[in-house]
Amino acid sequence: MCGRTSCHLPRDVLTRACAYQDRRGQQRLPEWRDPDKYCPSYNKSPQSDSPVLLSRLHFEKDADSSERIIAPMRWGLVPSWFKESDPSKLQFNTTNCRSDTIMEKRSFKSGSTGAADSPENWEKVWDNWRLLTMAGIFDCWEPPEGGDVLYSYTIITVDSCKGLSDIHHRMPAILDGEEAVSKWLDFGEVSTQEALKLIHSTENITFHAVSSVVNNSRNNTPQCLAPVSLVVKKELKASGSSQRMLQWLATKSPKKEDSKTPQKEESYVPQWSSQFLQKSSLPTKRGTAGLLEQWLKREKEEEPVAKRPYSQ
Repeated sequence: MCGRTSCHLPRDVLTRACAYQDRRGQQRLPEWRDPDKYCPSYNKSPQSDSPVLLSRLHFEKDADSSERIIAPMRWGLVPSWFKESDPSKLQFNTTNCRSDTIMEKRSFKSGSTGAADSPENWEKVWDNWRLLTMAGIFDCWEPPEGGDVLYSYTIITVDSCKGLSDIHHRMPAILDGEEAVSKWLDFGEVSTQEALKLIHSTENITFHAVSSVVNNSRNNTPQCLAPVSLVVKKELKASGSSQRMLQWLATKSPKKEDSKTPQKEESYVPQWSSQFLQKSSLPTKRGTAGLLEQWLKREKEEEPVAKRPYSQ
């Protein structure tokens, strides 16, 4: 369901974004556990480490349960009872956990936590550095042959709200507001049954579509978060035969005469270069005989006097 998250804030900024009030009403900042394991990323995928917010009481028996710790954990819960030496050999997906079976499955009977992350499928931007806090649970696994313990977590999912139902039928269980986060984390004062009442869908979320760049977990750029439009404008491309027809029409088709350009009247008089030949003011007759008669008549009228026969 939720296969990408994003937490690209620098560590100090993320710490300030997780500020809270303890049981005495004092403003506090959470302390980090293994801070060097935190790697900001625009594109976190399962089996990568993400920052998780949880009660200090999980690590210190006498601590105040309202005090908080931030610890990078592996996304994809590895239960403490897993006996293999390699966590990747876990044969079922623990990236997400359904809220309606959380108390039934053996894998998810462990402490609760709130993951301070942002699901890549939905919201990408923190409003005034307010984190998108999702409810989850974590566990601590020790390798059978010894070695470093592994902290891992899973995100609890619920039925999608109306606004997201067209995208997916499940969504993360979002802890909406500081009061909900405090109740979920403070397991020393809040019972499991009371905490589970916080697990439900919410409409108080904004989201936008992102590009397919996010599909490759090796891509770690702001482009993974950039909004994209889902409206695809398709350009109509002519087929091969249509392109040939358009090319032929552009080069072979006769040009239409411009009706606004006056057409020259067709002249029936040969445009000879003789200095004696002038256009007659008389209306011309159509036909070869009429033209010849007019020309001979004109030649006779313009003949020099010396050539004319003398008469008295």
